[in-house]
Amino acid sequence: MAFLAAGSYQAAAQEAYHIEVTLNGLKDTTCILGHYNHSSTSFVAKDTARVDASGRMVFTGTEKLPGGVYLVLLPGKSKWAEVIYSGTEPRFSLATDTTDLVGNMKVSGSVENQFFYEYQNRLRTVMKRLDSLAKLNPADPAIAPLRAEFSAYKNKAFKEHPDLLTVRFLKAAENPEIPPAPKLSNGKDDSLWVFSYYKTHYWDNFDLSDDRMLRTPLIQSKIDQYVKNLVVQVTDSLIKEADALIARTENPDVRYFLIRYFAMEYENPKTVGTEGVFVHVVENYYLKGAVDISDDARKRLKDRVDVLKPLLVNKVFPEMTVWDQQRKPLKVGTLNAELTVVFFYSPTCGHCKESAPKLLSFYEKTKDEGVKVLAVATENSDEEWKNFIKGQHFEGILNGYDYSGAIDFRTRFDVLSTPTIYILDKNKRIVARKMPVEQLEDFYSFYKRRHKL
Repeated sequence: MAFLAAGSYQAAAQEAYHIEVTLNGLKDTTCILGHYNHSSTSFVAKDTARVDASGRMVFTGTEKLPGGVYLVLLPGKSKWAEVIYSGTEPRFSLATDTTDLVGNMKVSGSVENQFFYEYQNRLRTVMKRLDSLAKLNPADPAIAPLRAEFSAYKNKAFKEHPDLLTVRFLKAAENPEIPPAPKLSNGKDDSLWVFSYYKTHYWDNFDLSDDRMLRTPLIQSKIDQYVKNLVVQVTDSLIKEADALIARTENPDVRYFLIRYFAMEYENPKTVGTEGVFVHVVENYYLKGAVDISDDARKRLKDRVDVLKPLLVNKVFPEMTVWDQQRKPLKVGTLNAELTVVFFYSPTCGHCKESAPKLLSFYEKTKDEGVKVLAVATENSDEEWKNFIKGQHFEGILNGYDYSGAIDFRTRFDVLSTPTIYILDKNKRIVARKMPVEQLEDFYSFYKRRHKL
């Protein structure tokens, strides 16, 4: 007996985590335990457990689980309940039933989850009461005191438990509280001051030193909102914000996430002309050893930067010589135009054929204002090129073909797909790249206003 007891104790001692979950109403099936991965839509499975006839399941393992916000998923991957796993409470139990998962939750052995579900129930009760009052009378005088009461409870609870992951998670979900704004001379609030205050204090409640925040549903949406809604979408501003955010944390995992975020977001950005952010991040973090990557990955990134760097907005478009239908050379640098649209296409590309009439329409509307279009075929088929020109009625624009067969459009001009468009000013500096044909007219109108053409 003594030997058996010692053996059982040793087996238990080897458990790195032991999470017992009971869900009345569920039986004879398998559930998955896993954590959020940066966002509410990304999930990493860590363990599975068999549910017995009483609804009981046990997740256990000999390797430590990383801290974060976990989910228990039922068959069919439907969400059941969130579990706070801080990493400091390896053994605890949760029990509830299918009639009211949150309201009937019983927690044992976990201060984190006890706090989390007490908060959830308190919040739910308050929100239900507020909704009821607001439906009857949106100006009900009882609404403000009820909000104030919950706010006081929340602030007190957060202050008393500052080290809980639950508190860090809940605080991170909140926006900064904005004090009364200064008044303008017309008596209205200073909206610029409000914006500046909100942006400056945006990260106050988010602990960027805690890598457990990476395993919550918050960080992706938080950084998306900040970068896309609060930062001017121009390369210099984005680079400044990227460097500042990365510098805010010494945690290697969070640092890696931020570096990777800016690299992935701006290699093929939604905002035209901001690929310079990708180039900056790769050159200053990946290639300088701030991120541990393989030699192959480093080479691929360097090759990508080598392609992009000469083609960034504000760079002079690389010299390119192609030939027209009479085999006369066309040099981009010698074209006399206020604005030049370079349209790289494949004569056999269906999307290029769809884009061609829109490009032609744009040219007809703007040619008298000094706009020129150079359409360059990227495939070496003289016959198909000429058929495309005829079929798309491109005879009135400049048409170029590489009779030399020496131009690698993919590596020299980043033509990874067709059509690919560059817009050049009169000095042949790139003012926009990878712009959809559908946006040409809007961009030109903006460009004219900005440059008073």
